[in-house]
Amino acid sequence: MLPLEGITVIALEQAIAAPFATRQLADLGARVIKVERPAVGDFARSYDSTVNGMSSHFVWCNRSKESIELDLKSDEGKEALSRLLEKADVLIQNLAPGALERMGFEPEELLEKYPKLIVCSVSGYGKNGPYEQKKAYDLLVQCEAGLVSITGSEETPSKAGISIADIAAGMYAYTGVLTALLNRTKTGEGTVIEVSMLEALGEWMGYPAYYAAYGGNEPKRSGASHATIYPYGPFHCGDSKTVFIGLQNEREWKHFCELVLKNNALTEDPRFVTNSKRSANKKELKAIIETAFEELTSEQVIERLEKAKIANARLNTMKDFFNHPQLAARKRWEHVETPNGEISALKPPATISGIDTMMNPVPALGEHTNKILEEIGLAQEELRN
Repeated sequence: MLPLEGITVIALEQAIAAPFATRQLADLGARVIKVERPAVGDFARSYDSTVNGMSSHFVWCNRSKESIELDLKSDEGKEALSRLLEKADVLIQNLAPGALERMGFEPEELLEKYPKLIVCSVSGYGKNGPYEQKKAYDLLVQCEAGLVSITGSEETPSKAGISIADIAAGMYAYTGVLTALLNRTKTGEGTVIEVSMLEALGEWMGYPAYYAAYGGNEPKRSGASHATIYPYGPFHCGDSKTVFIGLQNEREWKHFCELVLKNNALTEDPRFVTNSKRSANKKELKAIIETAFEELTSEQVIERLEKAKIANARLNTMKDFFNHPQLAARKRWEHVETPNGEISALKPPATISGIDTMMNPVPALGEHTNKILEEIGLAQEELRN
């Protein structure tokens, strides 16, 4: 029996944040009923068509769910949602601010009507405050949370390459729902949960926020290098590939000079005898390191780094990651069915002894409409009247 088997989640969701959260719940066995707009569905369905004609975002966040088409602006659609909530454990939504309330489903009123229901709302900036109604897309929240100010090169601020604000909010919605379910076993009562993208990403910004607020200076953008430790970052090799290195202490610096650079004298060079001096003279040190690496392929450099027990990484492409030998050795990929054929999906990262996860199909739009309506005593014709 999966941990969340018997738990029913109603998802009024779109894009990434809420769908990412509910997919985690589905992985653990929860029944997730995804309510979608008729004919259109979750707009993430049409972000791209790269996965056998389907959206890469959508197949990532929506396996193991059931899809029902409901027009929640109609009385019939609202009635169907009300009947779904009668048997639900969780309602999670990331509609536009105030949309749920305008439809007549105020979270606090839902809790009065269904005392065991857990209502989780995900928004850009949370209720109240001057930003409550402000549109919140991932890039914009990355900017508001200060992430873009510390990411990229010294000349060019950059966003993270993935929807990190959405993912942060989704993870806190997921853990918040799990916490509420656990608490319900003690109290017998549901609750209302609120997660904002700004505050979720803000939690992850703790170190640079404290650094700036109490240190008086903003953290510098340092590209793929470390702002205060050197050598720590990318270095070019003789085969035009890049190897990333991370040194943490003076013992590793000594091993790096002796076993990787084959330059024992460098350990005594006054420009580089401490990390602070190496950081202050990083341009000169980078030139020395890359001159040594010019005679070596990236594989030879990594071989030396491994021998010296120096942390390192290849600069993998996404295709390299898809074929990563560590993932293959640990059997982390599994086949998942979709409306357009089978795809590979990465298993959830938390491996729990004795518990497997659910990796069921990605649903077609409205695939389960008739079945779900029958369960709640409605026929599809009634929704059209």
